[in-house]
Amino acid sequence: MWTEENNRLRRTFVFKDFQEAFAFMTRVAFLAEAQNHHPNWSNVYNQVTIELTTHDAGNIVTEKDRKLAQSIDQLIP
Repeated sequence: MWTEENNRLRRTFVFKDFQEAFAFMTRVAFLAEAQNHHPNWSNVYNQVTIELTTHDAGNIVTEKDRKLAQSIDQLIP
């Protein structure tokens, strides 16, 4: 579940292993590029943490962030 805090949408995804986490990041990268909206994220082994904020709107959460978050959620079965 995404949480909104400090002008960011944030969610941590946990996978079986690093390979699944990396594959997920690749799919997110294609979504982000298609929407021209790129996340701040980190990956440690099987976890991917994503933070979304709109930089050109003053680093606040906007509809762009919510749209990308919804698209990312659709990648999870």
